[in-house]
Amino acid sequence: MKNELAPSDGFAAASLITRADGLLASVPQSLPLLGLRFALAIPFFKSGLTKWDGFLTLSSGAKYLFEQEFKLHVFGREIPYPFPLTMATAAGIAELILPILLILGLTTRFAALGLLLMTAIIQLTIPDGWANFHLPWAAMALALVVFGGGKIAVDPFVMSRRK
Repeated sequence: MKNELAPSDGFAAASLITRADGLLASVPQSLPLLGLRFALAIPFFKSGLTKWDGFLTLSSGAKYLFEQEFKLHVFGREIPYPFPLTMATAAGIAELILPILLILGLTTRFAALGLLLMTAIIQLTIPDGWANFHLPWAAMALALVVFGGGKIAVDPFVMSRRK
């Protein structure tokens, strides 16, 4: 007995793949876009929470990291952050506001673009994180910049009223 597929088995497999493809194609585009919005928003929001000790009061950890530890790795050199406390404050505010906008689907493309730019700066700061963190974040942000937040978002309602 050989372990070969009968010709009818090939047709059955092709039929199964065709049906599965049709089923997957029926998933609304807004659903994966909603998933992308949450997947990108959560790590940034959690990081933003760690930067504050109270309303607009930077945590001592955030101050230390931006003043002492974080360096921009550019052309083989380590350059200290310019205006480290201003950068820490801006990062902390952006890491809270932009994810909230993403979750709501409000100005989704703008919020995703902001997180894409932050990811680029994070990549320059922590170059070893590209494969596990920065590349997936950049891919998610880029997809949201291109496709927007979908219909499960505030954007379609705001945009339809502006016309």
